[in-house]
Amino acid sequence: MLLIALTVMVSCKKDTDPADKDFFVGTYKGTVSYRNGETTINSSDGKVTVSKVGETYNFYFGSNIPDITGVKFEKTGDNSYVSVGSGLTGISIDASNLKILVVKDGQTWTANCTR
Repeated sequence: MLLIALTVMVSCKKDTDPADKDFFVGTYKGTVSYRNGETTINSSDGKVTVSKVGETYNFYFGSNIPDITGVKFEKTGDNSYVSVGSGLTGISIDASNLKILVVKDGQTWTANCTR
């Protein structure tokens, strides 16, 4: 038993950087909103589900809020990232916080969420 335990402990790498993993893929909960002209949707108990497809990330909102897709990120600190690219700036994310302020094509998305 001791030999098995020792083998498992030695074979587990502890030096894997969380940035090498998709550590912010998942569901964040908090306050979300969306505005498009006369339409305004606010939710204090909203959620945003983050998924990764290739090199881009998608943000799926509940509450009839349109999704934000095809977002690329750039690392800004210790495992913190900000969105980059055409019209999709204003998203910052890490393992426990998601903040969104995206204005594109007359639409505005906001989120202040945690997990």
